[in-house]
Parts: sequence; structure tokens; C-alpha cells
Amino acid sequence: MAKLLLLLASLSGFTGVALGAFAAHGLRSRLPDNLLAAFQTGVQYQLWHTAALIGVALLLLRFPDSGLFKVAGGLFVAGIVLFSGSLYVLALSGLGKLGIITPFGGVCFLLAWLLLGIGAWRAL
Repeated sequence: MAKLLLLLASLSGFTGVALGAFAAHGLRSRLPDNLLAAFQTGVQYQLWHTAALIGVALLLLRFPDSGLFKVAGGLFVAGIVLFSGSLYVLALSGLGKLGIITPFGGVCFLLAWLLLGIGAWRAL
């Protein structure tokens, strides 16, 4: 599981940096300020939670049987896809209806942080 999470984190880090550069250099003059801000928020959350995903993967190397760390890792991945992904699609398409997906990603992030904390409390 740790290997998979590290692979997903590296992919997420790569795409996060690429999308951030795309926003800064390719979208700045093409999107209204509010949609550009939404896109950039997606990038920020993706990169912060990519770092968290790396941390979870490293914890799983030390505690490979921790179900809490495994679920936290999965929730971080789901949060990145749902939260950041929905903001990217919303910003690029202008479809406001996609905003309904974003909070589900936020809940995934919150639950992941909670499980990470509980898992750390129990394991360390």
C-alpha cells in the first residue's frame, strides 16, 4: 500500500506543479478572476494534500498493518480527485453545477486528517 500511495503522490505532485504552471502562464489571460482563483485553489489543495499523502505512505512503511493509515491515504487520494478535480473542471468549463462535487472532496480531506491523527495517536 505504501508503494502505491507513493506512486500516486508522485503523480499528484507532478500534475499539481504542471497545472499550477498552466494556470500561471496559460490561463491568467483566458479565465475570469473568480474561475482562475478556483483553479488555483484546486492546485494549492492538491499540492498540500500530496505532501500529506507522502507522509501517510512513509507511516505505512513503519506501520504496514495500520488500517487507519490505509484508509486515510485512500481518503486523501479521493479528496484530491474530488475537490481539486472538480475545481479544475468547473474553472475550465464554467459549469457551476459541478460545484456540488467539491464539498465531498473536502469531507474526504477532513476524514483523512482525522484518521491520520487517530492512527498516529494509537501507533506512536
